[in-house]
Amino acid sequence: MKIDRRGFLVASSSALVFGKTKSAPASHQQRTESPEPPAIGYNLQGSQVAVYTTADKTSYRLSRTDTLTFKPMGQPLETQICVFVDPSKRFQTMLGVGGALTDASAETFAKLPAAKQREILDAYFDPSKGIGYTVARTNIHSCDFSSASYTYVDEGDKDLRSFGVAHDKQYRIPFIKQAQATAGGKLTLFASPWSPPAFMKTNNDMLHGGKLKPEFYQSWANYYTRFIKAYEREGIPVWGISVQNEPMATQRWESCIYTAEDECDFLKNYLGPTMQRAGLGDKKIIAWDHNRDLIYQRASTILADPKAARYVWGIGYHWYEPWSGGDQMFENVRLVHESFPDKKLFFTEGCADSFKAEELHDWRLGEMYGRSMINDFNDGAVGWTDWNVLLDERGGPNHVGNFCFAPVHADTKTGELIYTNSYHYIGHISKFARPGARRIAASPSRSALLSTAFVNPDGRVAAVVMNRGDQKVDYFLWVGGNAAAVSSLPHSIQTLVF
Repeated sequence: MKIDRRGFLVASSSALVFGKTKSAPASHQQRTESPEPPAIGYNLQGSQVAVYTTADKTSYRLSRTDTLTFKPMGQPLETQICVFVDPSKRFQTMLGVGGALTDASAETFAKLPAAKQREILDAYFDPSKGIGYTVARTNIHSCDFSSASYTYVDEGDKDLRSFGVAHDKQYRIPFIKQAQATAGGKLTLFASPWSPPAFMKTNNDMLHGGKLKPEFYQSWANYYTRFIKAYEREGIPVWGISVQNEPMATQRWESCIYTAEDECDFLKNYLGPTMQRAGLGDKKIIAWDHNRDLIYQRASTILADPKAARYVWGIGYHWYEPWSGGDQMFENVRLVHESFPDKKLFFTEGCADSFKAEELHDWRLGEMYGRSMINDFNDGAVGWTDWNVLLDERGGPNHVGNFCFAPVHADTKTGELIYTNSYHYIGHISKFARPGARRIAASPSRSALLSTAFVNPDGRVAAVVMNRGDQKVDYFLWVGGNAAAVSSLPHSIQTLVF
């Protein structure tokens, strides 16, 4: 065994790839929808379980640590800790897991040697060499994680005659295309605006909030379609858009305020119809794209209007609720899912902010991700998108000094890549629960453990179990009267595959 550069403990039996049909050509794989996962029988006696582990104070990082065997086990005793998994109870279908391909990530990537560039692409987007991202987000012109503010038009150009994405051709477009190629030619990419151009806003500033002036509603709606078509001319398909990044936050960086009524009116009267007229009616539109705290009010206001609701694919949300006391308000996400089951839920951004180099290996980083991902999927999310996939040694670049953590950082002076444990925690779901997987019932019998589970299109089950405590927990993975005995190390996450 050996440890690779990403911290993976590598063994000859550790490679595991889901969702590929080796005999089918790549073009066929891209066109074919994932089939419904086959039914799983309960006759698992003698079947094996592959265990992959990431644990604090060990060398385990997405490491194949054990192979277990299911044995008959009837009614568990009260004293026996179990994680109960029921593949017959199926819920939402997975869209995928991924991260944001921002200007900051692309600029940092461009500063790396070719070998390190290859490593980072494989680490994120290759399903066998890395953690197999299938979803990506990008920004429509500048955001805080750009080196400067910029737009795609000249100042005052309401008719968008000067529109062009030449700025993005230097770093961002090449980076996205390489990520897309590494992911097998297909990447579910969505785009979000942080602010309209300054001349379209009430404060005449891309930064510091402000609102979109009513006389520019149509011009701004046209801007989205111009962006999508420009990127697709560059060979980058755009799956969807969100209406506005964080529409209730006045930030010192690019930001724009929409009340729920503002967003509803813009969506139903301008953005939705404009997308339809431009031949982009198949593109998904995500509303809200902000925190869990106000998610129900925003969703209920927009979706109560049938004219607006018809354009909404789903509700996007973030995790930045510092006033929630660390609870992260997961129940609000569940309430939206229960109230509007025909609309999708999609986690669109999260990161640990206030970057400090001495905290790069702090175990809390990964546990933030594990806790959020498990709860979000259990509450109905179909996809989960991290923030910047790559940042530099300062947590940037960022034109307003809003530095934060990423799962991977690059020291642009030495070329070294630093993998935080959040990369591995994300990988415990992204690598093993593939697009087209269905979430299935998973129920731990002790609050010391968090769990979720999925059945993949090929029929393999991936159960994820997280232990945030200081003590080892011995438990049984119990499926239909058969069980495998498992040990969960302190501050660890496991994926159990059978």
